[in-house]
Amino acid sequence: MAAHRKPRQRSVGGRTARTAWTIALAGAASATGFDGTGHAEPQPTPAQVKAKVDKLYQEAEAATEKYNGAKEQADAAERRIRTLQDEVARRTEKLNSARDALGSMAAAQYRDGGLDPALQLALSDDPDRYLDGAEFAERAGNRQAASVAAVRQQLREIEQLRGAARIELTSLKSRQAELHRHKNTITGKLDTARGLLARLTAEERAQLQGDAGRAARSSTGSRDALTAPGSATAQAPNSRAAAAISYAYSKLGSPYVWGATGPDAFDCSGLTQAAYRAAGLSLPRTTYAQIDAGRRVSRSELLPGDLVFFYSGISHVGLYIGNGQMIHAPNPSAPVRVAPLDEMPFAGATRVA
Repeated sequence: MAAHRKPRQRSVGGRTARTAWTIALAGAASATGFDGTGHAEPQPTPAQVKAKVDKLYQEAEAATEKYNGAKEQADAAERRIRTLQDEVARRTEKLNSARDALGSMAAAQYRDGGLDPALQLALSDDPDRYLDGAEFAERAGNRQAASVAAVRQQLREIEQLRGAARIELTSLKSRQAELHRHKNTITGKLDTARGLLARLTAEERAQLQGDAGRAARSSTGSRDALTAPGSATAQAPNSRAAAAISYAYSKLGSPYVWGATGPDAFDCSGLTQAAYRAAGLSLPRTTYAQIDAGRRVSRSELLPGDLVFFYSGISHVGLYIGNGQMIHAPNPSAPVRVAPLDEMPFAGATRVA
């Protein structure tokens, strides 16, 4: 008899494995495309890149103004700490002199045997001077007690000053940590913007930079054509506003550098602060403080020399020069230049001079 063979059975697991493999291949094909290349996200157009970069610059500038505010507070805390330290040193020197005087008094008493002054006078060889001497001794005792009380008061005052210095130091450390956070935010957004621009072709970058370049050349041309800012200063309400405008004109073409206040580079509020500093007027450091530094005026009331502010967070400022134009420090992609007010969303204006 022939041996009976078991019929070959198809492996269910094998069919499942092949089916899964087929599905996986199909999924891979749909994910990578039939030509074997991946479906990457579509490359943004130059216009989309510009919109993203502009938004990053605006966010970086908002962080810059927060950085400027934190730095102003940190600088003030450092000044207060130095003042407190100087006062502690002065008080300590005075305290040491008082301690030396008490030490001399104590040494004299020890040399005299520590006797009560009245008894010493009673045993003296000149009893006729007893009463006068006793009165003197009482005065000396009172002075000693007053000296001790003064030393104790000086010690309390010095400790209070040191406590105030410790509080200021804590405040300074907090401001320094805030500075670090804002600096990281600024550099991160600027790095992202540079990365986006780097993905464009040279031709696309040139196209995007064309408008900025033409505006910069136009503003530089305006500077060359107007050795004095002409009608802008003539229309200024006073000499300080005129001087600020003249300064801003002289800085056309200067680079934008965040945190800079001149004389060779500026951020937006650094430029307006420097312009009015040259005119003899001290402005706060940040946009959100500068807007409260003078009298608010409407857009229809603008005069050359007014400060004009943009965005809902008051994160940008320029110096109005008339005819719907301003001088401002835009962002790292463009230097100090003349620009229309309509370039950004208008938020308000202040007359500081």
